[in-house]
Amino acid sequence: MTLTLALLMAAQVTTGAPTTDGAATPAAAPTTVVEGTTPAQEEEDEGSATAATAATRDIYVTARRRSEQAQNVPIPLSVVGVKELDSTGSFNVARLAQLQPTLQFYSTNPRNSSVNIRGLGAPLGLTNDGIDQGVGVYIDQVYLSRVAVATLDFLDVAQIETLRGPQGTLYGKNTVAGAINITSKAPSFTFGGRAEVTLGNLEFKQAKASVTGPLADDVAIRLGLTTTSRRGTIYNVATNSYVNSQDNIGLRAAILYKPVDGLSFTLAGDYSRQNPECCAQVFVRVGSTQRALNRQYDALARAQGYEPPSRNAFERLTDLDAELNARNVLGGLSLRGEYELGGGTLTSVTAWRFWDWLPANDRDFTGLPITTLSQNPTRQDQYTQEFRYAGEGRNLDYVAGVFAFYQDIHTTGTQRQGPAASRWLINPSSALASDPSVLNGLTAENDIRLKNFSGAVFGKLNWKLTEQLTLSPGVRLNYDDKVGSYNSIVRDGQGNLVPYSGGTPRQAAQRDAIQPQSFSGEAYRAWNVTYDFTAAYKPSRDVLTYATYAHTFKSGGLNLNGVPVVNGVVQTQLAQIAPEKVDHFELGVKSQFWDRKATLNVTGFWTEIRDYQAVVNNSSTSTLRGYLANAGRVRVRGVEADFAIRPSDRLNLYVNGAFTDGRYIDFRNAPCPPELSGGGTPTAANPTIGAPGQPGTNSPVVCDISGQWLPGISKFAFSYGGEYNLPTQVLGQTGEAYVGVDASTRTKFSSNASRSIYTDVGGYTLTNARLGFRTDSGVNLFGWVRNLFDAEYYEVLATTPGNTGLIAGNVGDPRTYGVTLGLSF
Repeated sequence: MTLTLALLMAAQVTTGAPTTDGAATPAAAPTTVVEGTTPAQEEEDEGSATAATAATRDIYVTARRRSEQAQNVPIPLSVVGVKELDSTGSFNVARLAQLQPTLQFYSTNPRNSSVNIRGLGAPLGLTNDGIDQGVGVYIDQVYLSRVAVATLDFLDVAQIETLRGPQGTLYGKNTVAGAINITSKAPSFTFGGRAEVTLGNLEFKQAKASVTGPLADDVAIRLGLTTTSRRGTIYNVATNSYVNSQDNIGLRAAILYKPVDGLSFTLAGDYSRQNPECCAQVFVRVGSTQRALNRQYDALARAQGYEPPSRNAFERLTDLDAELNARNVLGGLSLRGEYELGGGTLTSVTAWRFWDWLPANDRDFTGLPITTLSQNPTRQDQYTQEFRYAGEGRNLDYVAGVFAFYQDIHTTGTQRQGPAASRWLINPSSALASDPSVLNGLTAENDIRLKNFSGAVFGKLNWKLTEQLTLSPGVRLNYDDKVGSYNSIVRDGQGNLVPYSGGTPRQAAQRDAIQPQSFSGEAYRAWNVTYDFTAAYKPSRDVLTYATYAHTFKSGGLNLNGVPVVNGVVQTQLAQIAPEKVDHFELGVKSQFWDRKATLNVTGFWTEIRDYQAVVNNSSTSTLRGYLANAGRVRVRGVEADFAIRPSDRLNLYVNGAFTDGRYIDFRNAPCPPELSGGGTPTAANPTIGAPGQPGTNSPVVCDISGQWLPGISKFAFSYGGEYNLPTQVLGQTGEAYVGVDASTRTKFSSNASRSIYTDVGGYTLTNARLGFRTDSGVNLFGWVRNLFDAEYYEVLATTPGNTGLIAGNVGDPRTYGVTLGLSF
């Protein structure tokens, strides 16, 4: 079963107290600014609040589309405020994940990113525009369909709520794994602001600033800015430069208009840009496959006199010779209107958002000119409209709404082979392997399009039968319409078209390297119904128990990275992907004791998914990075337990833990791991399958991986830490000195869709520390160290194309340190 420890000091939290129900945040004063925050509260949060002076107050969340005390919400959730984000250096989702054991984030570049909760959400390492994410990301009630937003810096954020488990009857899209609900700071009619500057090693520089105030009696404005830069952590000996750098900037503006009491409009716009030289994965190891020995990495490298700059990934060296780029731009406009009507609030949220992605990669992962150009720039526009009414009666409250979503995605890409491609990709026994012109200049030009409409009607009712017992049914009717096309035209170095099948041996070799294919007009259209039911029982003021059942869907989709081509025939039957069908069970208890100085929240859950959308690789070197297939059934179960204690205003401590068991229950036609790939095809004359990693033997066509681990899930994960402060004076300024430590530990996890002996990532612990002084006047100066003990760890490992046995990976950040100066007014 899967466990998580939910930490929240909700009712009497003062500065420095844990502010989460899913992850106690050990930093400065808890931030409770949420939608509907009053100007007085906003002003208080702009200023400083030390442990000696902060007002005690409850933690409020909008998880159920209304403002409620977090401990009264029968949903396992975590809440992190702005002060916790700043003091722990959690300026993006990757950093935030270190505070929350069951939030996972994996990324090889902004597009190839996965945000998962309890191991569910998106297949690890998948790049495919034709499917939905399982974790919904919402900023100011606007759904963002691009997970690339998770790699950007948080921009003028007030609070982040992470909701675990299906939320499809409350949020705009089916969110089968959970939702991340980000609330920006609201404009205030009281003038205020804050600024923060950070300097660190690796040339790290970060600045944040925001200001708010009135423009008129009924109009207020807020402006925010953030910028981050850092030298890369990998040295490229081919270009004599550091790569995998950071170069981010973000801008946000919001105008609040309140013409009369009970009516308000908020117009907001934002722009965020990353433009680093990124993203390099370094040589990790060679793992033998079943390919002929002279076609595996070491033999191929020797044949061209090549050796990687280092076989120790933690020397952080690479020699990639193709251009690297990861420009990632997102932005948009939204208009939210809120009108107090009857016994509730009518809300309208209208938004347009865009995403521009301009990448460049080295697809061969070596310093040889095998693939000299690889890039698939993408433009996406999305439009959303939501109407929602949150009403309240004597013994019940409810939320009902309609939601519409439309997106248009266009990807145009190019892959070009270089002069070393023939000797690397063609069987050395063929005379064509010694002729560089066969593959040199071979180019694929791709055109990928998707138009997607999604509409839903949803509602949630909380019926209070007694003072202790509340029943909460929810339902959602959803419709999806996706139409897509994939076209890959391949030409040789002389500009001649490479046919889909047939032709000369030279053309067959070119097709083995890059397979042309085309399909258009593929469509997925379907209705589905999501429903859930929660019973919550509150035997006392400080204890809440609840049980939930949810039946939900993750929308079906299209394979828009191409599908296999067999004997020249495009397998268009694989273009459509069935929806995931999810059954979810949950039991939980939220409790506080010792005069609410301690909080213990425990959740047990069991989730089963039929037709799980899994990554399938075609095990050949081609433009196809993978295609999707539906696994029969997967299961994730576990227990989460979060504990927080604040014995005095001087000290707070927390520990969050999770035990998670995620497995394929039925997946009999899965892609094989690299050690069982690349060999010959079994025949009646020679049916024997070779031993794993045995060169020159037969490989199975498919593998039964039923019972194996789901990728990305550690069986045990923990986050823990605390902060101690002491009142003092420095240079005549009254305030407090403080020291804080936060750590996260996770055990081994699989980093490949089909678990491989080469791609398990070993467990590791990361420890962060800070030491500082903050004043009643709003000054906060502290030094910090991240990865204090300089742990060497991988964020993700990946098999590379072609079954050569090369394993590449993303090494985690080394020890970093710096100083931060913040000022609030």
